[in-house]
Amino acid sequence: MKIGWYIAFAAASALSSGAHAQEAVVAAPDAEALFHSSDPKLDANKQVAYHIIKEILQAGHAEAADKYLSERYIQHNPNHPSGREPIKKTFAMIKPRPISEKISPTVVSVVAEGDMVIVASVAKRTDPKTGNGYTTTHFDMWRIKDGKADEHWDEAALGPPEGPPPG
Repeated sequence: MKIGWYIAFAAASALSSGAHAQEAVVAAPDAEALFHSSDPKLDANKQVAYHIIKEILQAGHAEAADKYLSERYIQHNPNHPSGREPIKKTFAMIKPRPISEKISPTVVSVVAEGDMVIVASVAKRTDPKTGNGYTTTHFDMWRIKDGKADEHWDEAALGPPEGPPPG
């Protein structure tokens, strides 16, 4: 059965390689609500991810790393070293902006299970062949340990990002 699926996927990919019938990725109408859960542990874990995005990634507040990232913070993005201190050094080079009341409206989905939180957001890209813009999905996943992000994954490749960071 798997082989049949792979063949169908390969055929569909080959047939659509020149076509752009992709649907745009659309943000959720209420991103704030996605960072809550009726389960207290999942709610707390989602809140860690929420504050990392809102305070560190979007507003550039390096000092917030002490509150939301473990000291060892394992980084699986090949463009950044592991550890809380390297994150702080990176964001210390950026002038912090005021922290918004609400998270940037690009969040598509937030899923929490056990100690993991996955945030999907709209990513705007440019087709290098045509110069046309399109949207795709950026993923961040954090493992939360003792109330702090202890490990992070995303889809980054080596080199500069293809487009602006989520947010």
